[in-house]
Amino acid sequence: LLFVFLSSLSSRLFSWLKKKTQKAIKTDWNLWWTYDGISGPEFWGILNPDWFLCSKGHRQSPIDIRPNLLLFDPNLKSLAITNHSTRITGIIENDGHSVVFHQNDPQSDHLAANHSEYNQIEQQQSQSISTITIKGGPLSYSYVFHKLRIHFGLTDSSGSEHQLSGFQFPGEIQLIGYNAELFESYDDASRKPNGLVGIAIFLKIDTKSSSAIEIFTSQLNKIRYRGQKASLKSFSLRDLFPDDQNYLTYEGSLTTPSCDESITWIIINKPLSITKNQVFDITVITIAEYILTVPNQCFESSGSIESPKAPLGNNFRSIQSINDRVIRTNIDFKSNKVSHLNYLPLNLLFIFHLMSERRKFVQQ
Repeated sequence: LLFVFLSSLSSRLFSWLKKKTQKAIKTDWNLWWTYDGISGPEFWGILNPDWFLCSKGHRQSPIDIRPNLLLFDPNLKSLAITNHSTRITGIIENDGHSVVFHQNDPQSDHLAANHSEYNQIEQQQSQSISTITIKGGPLSYSYVFHKLRIHFGLTDSSGSEHQLSGFQFPGEIQLIGYNAELFESYDDASRKPNGLVGIAIFLKIDTKSSSAIEIFTSQLNKIRYRGQKASLKSFSLRDLFPDDQNYLTYEGSLTTPSCDESITWIIINKPLSITKNQVFDITVITIAEYILTVPNQCFESSGSIESPKAPLGNNFRSIQSINDRVIRTNIDFKSNKVSHLNYLPLNLLFIFHLMSERRKFVQQ
């Protein structure tokens, strides 16, 4: 009996240690990868076997979108995002790789406050309002909004992950959702076909910006270092969406390890405005680890307070091969009077937007 007991105890102890080791290794890998040097994108798939798709995948992201590769698809529907006008709360975080926003869970917040039957019913109604779903467009399923990431450069001439004929925007906001019809969580969906959706919104320099951008940039001084978090209140995803139903779409991958090819990308036609001052708040970080006490400045670093590392900017992956993929769009080239696509200027989205504005002006 003693032998059986010790054997069982040993087995359980081994299993526990194995899980702890795997978790520690996973955590170490997440801390290890960066956007340059020997821990940069070129090495993601080489040093970690679980990330092999980063090196050997055939449907990787981001890509360079070229006009001659676009295919108009009349069957593409309008993108529908439910409850995106609802004001939500959440946490903005410097995770050492980018600025990330996670929505607060309305269910856990409410139940922690009161467990009464009445309030549980009220909570369920509240959650049905607060849960943001993404459907329509090229999607066959309904996706639940999971997180938002911001990619940006150290100058205002680069920063976006996706490009347009080699043109890079100062930044790119990515809204990631998971397939709630087939999977119970983001982790379950992230490595499966049709598991995720990514909505990419480019940022462009302008004299004014959206209120949502202002809410984000106002909190950056609170998340200078990896692991720091700040509350984000009264925020609406609707404020991030330009007034434009046109988009491009293709099948791709996560742009961060493990580069799983499980995501349908939807690239919004019209960029979102951001001011030069707000770009400064995000991108002037080249000496962040040395200047730690300058008042009223926003310096983000990928390191911690105790061990600052490289700046957080330039957190975009290099362009990946399109291979045999099709890039579809709901923009009807004929109705927009677009011809000679191979000779369009670099910024294709701006061209389509200007055409739309011109038609509105003529109609007036």
